[in-house]
Amino acid sequence: MQVPPPHFSIIVVNLDRKDLLQAALQSLMRQVNVAAHEAEVVVIDNGSQDGSAEMVEREFSAGPFPVTLIRNSTNKGFCEANNQGIAVARGEFVVLLNNDAEADCGWLRELSQAFHFADGVGMAASKILVWEDPRRIDKAGHLIFLDGQNRGRGSGELDQGQYDTMEEVLWPDGCAAMYRREMLREIGGFDEDFFAYADDAELGLRARIAGWNCVYAPKAVVRHHRGSTMGVRSLRRVELIERNRVLLVAKHFPWSLLCLNAALYGARIAAGIWAAIRNKGEISRYRGWSTKLRLALSLLRADLEAARMLPRMWRKRREMNSMRRVSSRQLWKLLWKHRISLRELSQQAI
Repeated sequence: MQVPPPHFSIIVVNLDRKDLLQAALQSLMRQVNVAAHEAEVVVIDNGSQDGSAEMVEREFSAGPFPVTLIRNSTNKGFCEANNQGIAVARGEFVVLLNNDAEADCGWLRELSQAFHFADGVGMAASKILVWEDPRRIDKAGHLIFLDGQNRGRGSGELDQGQYDTMEEVLWPDGCAAMYRREMLREIGGFDEDFFAYADDAELGLRARIAGWNCVYAPKAVVRHHRGSTMGVRSLRRVELIERNRVLLVAKHFPWSLLCLNAALYGARIAAGIWAAIRNKGEISRYRGWSTKLRLALSLLRADLEAARMLPRMWRKRREMNSMRRVSSRQLWKLLWKHRISLRELSQQAI
């Protein structure tokens, strides 16, 4: 007898985070109102040396949900690894959970409710809380500054019910997201040129341009260890975020907004410097002038790396014309509706 495909395929990417991965998988195994045949878990290990893969085989081979382990010999990054998972996933919905996040027991079922909220929903966003202080919000969907820098909606705020309404958001954070498989078939998976960071932004914005919507499910709660992948002060993290900001803009932004990008970027950097002088914002984390100089050089390297990749982004931009359902004017309105203010952005430390 042929076994029917599961409803949910949950993908977890890991690199040398055995203890965090164990906690993440345990939280998945505790999901309620989800029968054993309704879900499968796919773990992609990116060449861990800490025994992560062996732990998965040893502790999670017996269920309650079937677990597939894919072992990579090297770190293929977040994008390629997730695409590996998407390729073998059998469910109607593809679900992402970071290895440094833990899901509430009702997370999976609550997240799926977002797809009944309206027509054309292709993505669902979780309420992501800070693991170290679950009174605070990490992300409740995403916002964007018009130079392409994106931030979690409500990031750092006390959770006082201000994000307890199911509603449209720009796109979900890849830490804890659900995607309709039909949508992924149409638009493709993650852009592997992004490797890590802003990859969920690129996929989400590509989906919005193709006419799909995103809904935030406030009862779908996960708790996230912030900055555990590379560390909040990692200069390579800064480089990837800045490089991928440029790639995102080049690939998807309306031409009229592209022309304003340098001015908007300059305004954001100036606002960030002013915030740092007052010991606020992201730049304030980098203590000392020598560290700040290395930060500036990292941004320069990122922009140079992005410049080398621009011809490839232009080609991908042209290739998207066949799936485009949203005009430049409509995209402008969408970005404006879900924008983050310069003041708020400059004073955040993510």
